[in-house]
Amino acid sequence: MRQLDHFIVGGASAPAARTHKIWNPSTGEVQAEVPLGDAALLDRAVAAAKKVQPEWAATNPQRRARVMFEFKRLVEANKQELAELLASEHGKVVDDAHGDVQRGLEVIEYACGIPQALKGEYSQGAGPGIDVYSMRQPLGIGAGITPFNFPAMIPMWMFGMAIAVGNAFILKPSEQSPSAANKMAHLLHEAGLPAGLFSVVHGDREAVEALIAAPEVKAMSFVGSTPVARSLYEGGTRQGKRIQALGGAKNHAVVLPDADLDNAASTLIGAAFGSAGERCMAISVAVCVGDETADALIERLAPQARAMSIGPGTEPGHDMGALINASQRDKVAGYIEAGASAGAQLIVDGRTHPLVESSPGFFMGATLFDRVTPDMSIYRDEIFGPVLCVVRVASFEDAIALINDHQYGNGTCLFTRDGEAGRRFADQIEVGMVGINVPIPVPVPMFSFTGSRASKLGDLGPYGKQVVQFYTQTKTITERWFDENEVGGPVNTTINLK
Repeated sequence: MRQLDHFIVGGASAPAARTHKIWNPSTGEVQAEVPLGDAALLDRAVAAAKKVQPEWAATNPQRRARVMFEFKRLVEANKQELAELLASEHGKVVDDAHGDVQRGLEVIEYACGIPQALKGEYSQGAGPGIDVYSMRQPLGIGAGITPFNFPAMIPMWMFGMAIAVGNAFILKPSEQSPSAANKMAHLLHEAGLPAGLFSVVHGDREAVEALIAAPEVKAMSFVGSTPVARSLYEGGTRQGKRIQALGGAKNHAVVLPDADLDNAASTLIGAAFGSAGERCMAISVAVCVGDETADALIERLAPQARAMSIGPGTEPGHDMGALINASQRDKVAGYIEAGASAGAQLIVDGRTHPLVESSPGFFMGATLFDRVTPDMSIYRDEIFGPVLCVVRVASFEDAIALINDHQYGNGTCLFTRDGEAGRRFADQIEVGMVGINVPIPVPVPMFSFTGSRASKLGDLGPYGKQVVQFYTQTKTITERWFDENEVGGPVNTTINLK
């Protein structure tokens, strides 16, 4: 059985008092063990970061960008190994795992342009002989707490930009899928990142609380459930830290009568069931305007859901792999039972898939509900599994009101051929990320991830321009230089804008 370690300057750690088992979701077997760090271990990571970060901050942005370029090259060269690690620990199929790595690399590509992103502002002659300019400087040490479902992408969202702008970074990955973090740490070191600038501290709640308490950690990024996001946001801001905390989601897709239903159905299958539905941007609710639209969509969705190939993520040819662990599988099964008991029409029951009973792995088949109502738990809650609910509404206005009334506001999309409807939807919907005929509207790296309501706490989102602001401090300089022939005497440095 593999034994993982933390990645901290100073070599291997002493034997851990506490460890966590890493399961293979496809086989139900324990494949590795990871140590759970404590405050003392975090102190080592902080000390290493403090020692090297000032010199890194003083390194010009072009040189920092070259490290990001080399890291990108190394990740691409090791992409297959990373994808297989993700598939073996998360359960997602290798094709999905490749997408996990690729979407993270896109943010690293953006970080390669950090000299441009760090440019400040300049105003000449803001007053008599006075110029004003601004600069962005790193905070010092940042930290990231990442979930099990995207072990490569979400860490790269966080550490790539934080490091590129001049900070050190401490990553606390999920203890359920931690191996990709260690691999990326080695690749960063190989790319030329100074030792100590990036550390991986494995752990659970104890490690998170140590990060919140550490005064040297100035900013923290988090992705996970809303209750934990809220707790971390409140605890971190009390300590004076900058916090961006992404929580749960319940993403809706509105289908209008004029939509291309064949396209909508095929894209919804991927959006709902990709990565077994274990992603915060999964579409878990299809809102159909009119019964005819709903009937026609169900007619297309049901056979595709039944036909999905399900099996071990490391085997080629499957559409969907296993859930992360037995607890999550049982939770999803419980929601399916609750939905059926509440009166929703169970069109495709994932619990009846042969692998659910015959395999020791944590499998659940694709599940499709019709006639779901807003009072049902399968509509209200984030299930985080392969369950798609169809809700029927009478009008476009009802669809918008339904989505705006939900506690979560992460992402949504609209299927239509009507440009005016698309424009109205984009304007009136109160959700952070919106797709028009795009089922999973995750922004490209030049823009920021912008969830709302219970899905996101903190003003600034990951990657894009917002994360440059998040991981830097703006300094504004007002300066005046005198001609050597200028008569001395009292100097009035107040800017007169008249």
